[in-house]
Amino acid sequence: MSSNLSLNKTINILIADDDPDDRLMAREALVQSHSPSHVNFVEDGEELLDYLYRRGKFQNVEGDLPDLILLDLNMPRKSGVEALQEIKSDNTLRHIPIVVLTTSKEEEDIYRTYDLGVNSFITKPITYESLVNTMRILGKYWFEVVQLPSERHAG
Repeated sequence: MSSNLSLNKTINILIADDDPDDRLMAREALVQSHSPSHVNFVEDGEELLDYLYRRGKFQNVEGDLPDLILLDLNMPRKSGVEALQEIKSDNTLRHIPIVVLTTSKEEEDIYRTYDLGVNSFITKPITYESLVNTMRILGKYWFEVVQLPSERHAG
């Protein structure tokens, strides 16, 4: 049985969310879910793109691109939808799996993000326990079940 990422490998997750409480809960939920992950955060779509392109305050970030992006839709400066559109239209970034994790339940948001190439759409769980369970499932699915492209650049 082949595994796309070794269970010994740390998974690099980038979370784009403007809400500090949601960022804290996501970090804690990942820790409690026992996901072998390293998490970085950005606060809006502009920072997300700056992080991916290593611009501005992220110009000295070392290492590979994230293995997974968790993306909120409703953020200031540049929305998650706008950032998603830019990422999926760039050949160097489009391979990164993106999971929308947002409070929105709007059908229009669901259809639009899938049309733009999002890999999954999840409405943020209401309870902390549900968030931990969601993070556990995401980790198992993205890093134990599905086959992802090989890393482009060895770290």
